[in-house]
Amino acid sequence: MDGSNGKTGFFDRLKSGLAKTRKLLLTDVDDIILGSKQIDQALFDELEEALIVADVGPAFTAELIASLQEKVKRKELGSPEVLRKVLRETMREILFTGEAPLRVPPGEVYTIMVVGVNGTGKTTTIGKLAHNLKAEGHEVTLVAADTFRAAAIEQLEAWAKRAQVPLIRQAANADPAAVVYDAVRAAKTGRAGVVIVDTAGRLHTKVNLMEELKKMKRIMGRELPGAPHEVLLVLDATTGQNAIAQARMFTDEIGVTGLILTKLDGTAKGGVVVRIAKELNIPLRYVGVGEQIDDLRPFRAGEFVEALFAENGR
Repeated sequence: MDGSNGKTGFFDRLKSGLAKTRKLLLTDVDDIILGSKQIDQALFDELEEALIVADVGPAFTAELIASLQEKVKRKELGSPEVLRKVLRETMREILFTGEAPLRVPPGEVYTIMVVGVNGTGKTTTIGKLAHNLKAEGHEVTLVAADTFRAAAIEQLEAWAKRAQVPLIRQAANADPAAVVYDAVRAAKTGRAGVVIVDTAGRLHTKVNLMEELKKMKRIMGRELPGAPHEVLLVLDATTGQNAIAQARMFTDEIGVTGLILTKLDGTAKGGVVVRIAKELNIPLRYVGVGEQIDDLRPFRAGEFVEALFAENGR
């Protein structure tokens, strides 16, 4: 861990953001462990129930229980206290498979299409992402292609000012594909850098929304081979299992290359991070833990596990 204030501050916010999850997951696990004199099927049943309630998902739960039962057979699990250590190690192992920070090549036009249903914090996340990338030395342009909601354009404009980056926009109800076309053309003829496109999160039907996103994606690829270079899906951690369903839908329909998980500070369902890593096989690029501009950070498995298992007083 870097000792700089920014990182330490973020770790503290992550730790406090995961407090509800920690309380739900670890308090229950500790109660089960402390209340058990021996490791038997009843202990495993209780543990399984506690893990599923914490939203880590059935696949992770089944793997963990199987691993614990195997250790019992091999006499590697003499006392219930070892369970917590194994839980932590198994979680860390699975999360490392999902850790894949965004790599933006310098000196090129790099396009990022950001998708997700309304209410996940998509537009706010784009503003924070622009701030992050600019701080890393990239030129950044925002594109307001959620033209169906005037409020979304205004919100993105406010974030562009805050992050001090330019915004490409048209009037409300303009064709989103036309806005994207203009943005990509401008990027090709202007300065190299990152172009981040905000998209609609709700049209009359799911089919309408997906067709609109596919059209934008096609136009980006036609104007700039390889674009969009990244399709980031923003998920709200508080929705738990619903976030998993959204990830599957967007991936099947338009192809998601990375995930951003927001609102970890407001949920007892932080275990969904483990579930995402285990079940979806899509890189988790960033996590968000609040409203501040620097509250979006690259996902680090070790940091997440350390924050989740941290004692409250430490």
